[in-house]
Amino acid sequence: MNQPEKILLNLLFFTIAAPLIFGYNHQANVVSALPEYPTKETVNMTSIEETNKISTVAKAATLTPEEAQKIAIQAYTYGYSLVTTEITRLAFTNTTKPNPATLQAPLNQIVNQPAYPPATYKGVTAPNADTLYSVGFIDVSQEPMVFSYPDMGKRFFLFPIYDAWTNVISVPGSRTTGGQAQTLLITGPSWRGEVPFGMTQVKSPTNNLFIIGRVYADGTASDFAKVHGLQKEFNLVPLSQHGKSYTPPTGKTGGPYTPKDIVRDLILNMSPPEYFNLMAKQMAIDPPTLPRDQAVVEKMAKLGIVPGQPFRFDQLDPKVQEALTGVGETVLESLEAWQKTGGKIINGWSIPGAAGSYSTDYLARAAISAFGWGANLPQDAVYPTAKVDGTGQSLVGNNVYKMHFKKGETPPVDGFWSITMYDEEFYFYPNPLNKLTLSPRDNLQYNTDGSLDLYFSHQQPQGVPESNWLPAPQEKFILMMRLYWPKENPPSILPPNNPSWNPPGIEQIK
Repeated sequence: MNQPEKILLNLLFFTIAAPLIFGYNHQANVVSALPEYPTKETVNMTSIEETNKISTVAKAATLTPEEAQKIAIQAYTYGYSLVTTEITRLAFTNTTKPNPATLQAPLNQIVNQPAYPPATYKGVTAPNADTLYSVGFIDVSQEPMVFSYPDMGKRFFLFPIYDAWTNVISVPGSRTTGGQAQTLLITGPSWRGEVPFGMTQVKSPTNNLFIIGRVYADGTASDFAKVHGLQKEFNLVPLSQHGKSYTPPTGKTGGPYTPKDIVRDLILNMSPPEYFNLMAKQMAIDPPTLPRDQAVVEKMAKLGIVPGQPFRFDQLDPKVQEALTGVGETVLESLEAWQKTGGKIINGWSIPGAAGSYSTDYLARAAISAFGWGANLPQDAVYPTAKVDGTGQSLVGNNVYKMHFKKGETPPVDGFWSITMYDEEFYFYPNPLNKLTLSPRDNLQYNTDGSLDLYFSHQQPQGVPESNWLPAPQEKFILMMRLYWPKENPPSILPPNNPSWNPPGIEQIK
């Protein structure tokens, strides 16, 4: 999985997140001095009351510092994805209108990416040079939203829709619905209306959600123009305005975060009361899923972390306060450790584990939010990454490497596949050819026996066709393979923890 560093494109691979240390008025987009706790007019109180019935808040004074720290670590991990989403939302919507340059849009509006980032781009790590993004944050607390797109033909695309906890709740696209036009009615947890004729309902368990659409483009000006024509017909409107002439409201600026902020760092810099107060506030708006999350909700209540209620850190025993001081650093270390163990290493390639649907695997959900917020389901995309060759030695551009696919054993996909070159910090490598990826769109030359050899090096190897060569920096480099819509039947990279197809190791030949 890629490791986006900054909002949305952070992702937006692995896309991809920013700081909300103090409260933020969810309805009015106005920063407030202290966390603002929802009222019956702003949240679904039934869900909150049901959540709070699970357990009465025990006095934290009965907890030892060790017990309190353990609960705090579990709570911090549990809420990490929710906090990341809220901070990302605040940064993304901090604009008056959709802005493709910064990939921002006001709430309940879509912004479309017009082209791939240039080779010199360093706004986020692991940038994408295969698909164009269409992104939006949605609030369905007041009424449902209608999202529609035109007939996409045979062009590969997907529009994964995520709840506030980063679970994928629907994936309209080539794999699931085909290329025909769709009109989706996105509803919140308390909506009980009638679905209009011709619409498909998407039920969200949270009032806040987001879309990260991806549409394939081959990188040429003519193909970009075709995608732009499709993007003009991506529409997001309130249900009450559907079918009418509608002008979306102007967004508001002045919020605490921008896309330049690195969400992971901002969260790490939060104090325990800042983090847990924000988390408690967001859990009131987008409550835990019950009864699935009952056990962790009960534990958090023992420390005073309850949806919709302020976290009274200053009332805790001084020794408990001290025990909670380094919780953020401890959790981040566990998330970094998960990165190394949460996937599978095969032939030098690191294949990420399942993403997009987590159940009670809160650690995996938090780790992916930290390093790849907005991750796809593996059925839609898998991103193996290689920093070493098949023998475990670091990839260095002054060497020459070959990747050999036997006949009929190129990446098995129903969408498309590619390999992207990054420097050792996960940025594109600028080169005279402006060639950032290798894929079948390069008109690859196959061997006479039907096999395929791809080459990676700083200088083009003698006798190797340019179509099969990807320029590398002289120093260390990283390769990321993207498999969109992997085949489900063997040979397949699915499931990623036990694939029946394995990426071949990279061989140093010089």
